[in-house]
Amino acid sequence: MGILGNRKVDQADARQVDAFEIVAAQVVDVLATAGVVLDERNMVLRASPGAIQFGLVQNRHLIHSALVGLVEEARSTSGAAEQELQIEAGLRREQLWVHARAAKFGDRYVMLLVDDRTEAKRLEVTRRDFVANVSHELKTPIGAISLLTEAIAGAQDDPDTIKKFSASLQKEAARLGSLVQELMQLSRVQGANLSDTAVELDLALVINDAVDRNQVLAEQRGVKLVTNAKKGSRMVGDYEMLTTAVRNLVENAIAYSDKGSQVGIGLKEVGGVAEIAVTDSGIGISEDDQERIFERFYRVDPSRSRDTGGSGLGLSIVKHAASNHKGDVRLFSKEGVGSTFTLRLPIQDRETN
Repeated sequence: MGILGNRKVDQADARQVDAFEIVAAQVVDVLATAGVVLDERNMVLRASPGAIQFGLVQNRHLIHSALVGLVEEARSTSGAAEQELQIEAGLRREQLWVHARAAKFGDRYVMLLVDDRTEAKRLEVTRRDFVANVSHELKTPIGAISLLTEAIAGAQDDPDTIKKFSASLQKEAARLGSLVQELMQLSRVQGANLSDTAVELDLALVINDAVDRNQVLAEQRGVKLVTNAKKGSRMVGDYEMLTTAVRNLVENAIAYSDKGSQVGIGLKEVGGVAEIAVTDSGIGISEDDQERIFERFYRVDPSRSRDTGGSGLGLSIVKHAASNHKGDVRLFSKEGVGSTFTLRLPIQDRETN
């Protein structure tokens, strides 16, 4: 029931007020979004649960001046007023993006609807940054390929120069192909629907497959791969996605390991969770870098990434693959000592199978 204060009203006014309150209550109470009805003094007569949860109302007043201004604008015009706004909410004063729309409701009242667009805004920012990053990453190998082809065309009488530029051209083409492949993998894990692709699998087979896919790279880098993964840890998941995730962890460990060192890949069960640990004795990762290591295109050592063809997408793919399987990925690292990435996945209880 609305609150009218101590203002005296005649019976006709009272009937009108009651009618508007009833209608307002019926409308506001069924709103999925945040809705508020205000009287001519901007006192809140009715607020939806969403508006309360959103923190729009305190002591029967709107607490955001921008929303009050929008209400006043709607009151002074014949139509509705709407605006995209940024407001603060909660004790932590979190920044939220909202779409607010206010419209007169009868002669005295204004209804305000507020829709939270924060997640959509974040996704838009993420999409824009992602497109910018992709454009930047693609520009480098494409530009190099263009220059190399011009150089080759201008060195037709110099076989040694052609051979040198051709090798560089192959390297840049491989880099471009790897980037496109990882972009496709990232797109797949982000939009995955495991109900269509999940099968019962043994994680030991996933690990062995991932290691096999890295053997050639390991031999080229002079790094030894040591695996300790016994069969029996079973779960329902996307085989190719999990194999790609483990392959990326192993590939990353190889890339940041020195010649003659080794990378260990282990599997164990801890409290109904399978832990796939990939350990190297490479350069390690600083604490500042550890906070950003799973971001798209982020590289700990850009110069080494250029040498190895790394795109900075591998660990982001691992993170998404883990999340898709209700798991997570953890990192322990110390500079100059090495790193251990642990992919943690819920597994089946063999006693109930």
